[in-house]
Amino acid sequence: MTTSSPEIIGILGGMGPAATADFYAKLVSMTPGSSDQDHLRTVIWSDPTIPDRTDALLGEGPDPTPWLLDGSRVLREAGATVIAIPCNTAHAFVPRISDHVGLPIVHMIGEVAQHLATVSPRIHTAGLLATTGTLRAGLYQDWLGRFGIRLALPDADSQDREVMAGIRAVKAGDRDGATALLERAARRLTGQGAQAVIAGCTEIPLGLPADAVDVPLVDPALVLAQALVRRAGRGSTAGEAA
Repeated sequence: MTTSSPEIIGILGGMGPAATADFYAKLVSMTPGSSDQDHLRTVIWSDPTIPDRTDALLGEGPDPTPWLLDGSRVLREAGATVIAIPCNTAHAFVPRISDHVGLPIVHMIGEVAQHLATVSPRIHTAGLLATTGTLRAGLYQDWLGRFGIRLALPDADSQDREVMAGIRAVKAGDRDGATALLERAARRLTGQGAQAVIAGCTEIPLGLPADAVDVPLVDPALVLAQALVRRAGRGSTAGEAA
């Protein structure tokens, strides 16, 4: 019988619900094993009432920090030993909560930066599809800059009419409607020389198939799942991110 990992993964989710469900499915798929007992103990707190992160960063909505702190407390009290947040934009608020959570937070964007730094052949330029809040917060610019990776970003029109419209379509359940919008935005980034495209909002992989992009599509949720499996001492994951 497999010995249980001491780690209990706490997923701070609901941003949005479909992305949270998708992340847990990825965590399961990335865990090597042949029985129930091989998988990781997991607590999921999915709170879709958390205020919109982009609106907060643009000064157009309430600060989600109190909700993130409350959700972290729920996970801690439920026995979680580490927290994962499958929402890119929410990472702008991690500095506000990290000292108050009492648990380590595995930083999804930091994990993506480290992953891209190990890709061969070397990635010099990565394209980023993300919420306007993530772009405004400079989350990926900061982390990738540490590894000497340049970012190609959508122009303002593409960001509004393609990327954000695609993300909203996924949240509304219209994944097919999102695909054409996100494909066009991705093609604009590869036209700027992007050697990989980061699906920097957890809704984007739900609307943008990897084979719709002619360079590797990096899914941060998948990278985060792999990092959690490694942290739990489960060795090689069942698959690897692009």
